This record gives sequence, structure tokens and C-alpha cells, in this order.
Amino acid sequence: MSKVVDITEKLNFDSNPKIKIKGKEYEVNADAETVLRIMGLFKDTGDIAPSDIQVMYDLVFSEKTRKEIQKLGLQFNDFQVVVNAAVNLIVDNGEDKQGE
Repeated sequence: MSKVVDITEKLNFDSNPKIKIKGKEYEVNADAETVLRIMGLFKDTGDIAPSDIQVMYDLVFSEKTRKEIQKLGLQFNDFQVVVNAAVNLIVDNGEDKQGE
């Protein structure tokens, strides 16, 4: 008979993490495929091209959330802060507690 190891307790089935802007929470996609695709953007130099910022934004936020963020009318630098915070939250496993 083959061995079976139940790893259910080691897995996190909680909801996605969120970032907060002006008191409103925005969910960040933290599934493995999203994280791996984002990490692939950093693989060569660690630097991100401006075009990659839009790719990351599309990956980490749902269409509904993107529409809500768009309504904020963010300047580009602020937009980068939002995307970077979301990416850091999922890639760094939330270890950066800044802003809490």
C-alpha cells in the first residue's frame, strides 16, 4: 500500500491579502501562478520596466478592483506605490508590515 501524507493543515486557504487606501481595502491576487509570473519579471536584473508595471497591476488586481483604483485618479508615482505595495505583499509573504 502506498503512503499518504495529509498536508491540509500546512496549507493556507484563507482569502487573499489586501492593501488599504483611504480606509478602503483592495484585494490582491496571491495565487501561485500570479506570484510566479511576477517573479519572472524580476528574474534578470531585478529592475522593472514601466511596461511591466501595467502587467503586474493587471495580474495582482481583479478587473473590478482595477476599476475602483482607477476612480482614485492616481498620479503615476502614486500608481507605482500601489502596485509595488501589492507586489511586495504577495512576493515577500507580507513580511513588510509598513503601513499597518
